[in-house]
Amino acid sequence: MVTLRVNGRLHHLGIGRTHDRTHVLILVQDLHIRVVDAATGELLRELTLDPTKDYQPTGRPPGPVPKRNR
Repeated sequence: MVTLRVNGRLHHLGIGRTHDRTHVLILVQDLHIRVVDAATGELLRELTLDPTKDYQPTGRPPGPVPKRNR
């Protein structure tokens, strides 16, 4: 999770446990935000900030990711 201050208010952006301790760059233009892996340039998350919410949901349903059948 990364934290971003916008207009004096903190907002938390979940980027996933797999990216824990990853150095990131946060690119902000108005309310449009991109979170990029600083080492590889991989786009980790892209969203439009909802200024009414402190935590910005990922848009995925809660719970574990279902396993795919091969």
